Amino acid sequence: MQTGDLIPASEFCVHCEVEFSFIQSLEQSGLIQITTVGGAGYIHTDQLQELEKWIRLHQEMDINVEGIEAVSHLLERIQRLQDELTGLKNRLRLYESPS
Repeated sequence: MQTGDLIPASEFCVHCEVEFSFIQSLEQSGLIQITTVGGAGYIHTDQLQELEKWIRLHQEMDINVEGIEAVSHLLERIQRLQDELTGLKNRLRLYESPS
């Protein structure tokens, strides 16, 4: 497997000043995915934005992994509701008469 789009988790942890155990906890909770190649853990670049968001919540607001799970669930629910609202607005426009 090529590691072009993968970042070594150990280097990421050093750069972001976060314990690897925190990253592992996020993976166990299903919030991120760690890819193992040759016995080393890697993080896909597609997950960096999300991972950095969880790290900020943990470091700046002292939110634990369980709290981050709750925040993630609420953010997903908000996104689904916003998508539903957009769909309903689009459907409503079909029935509105032009002014």
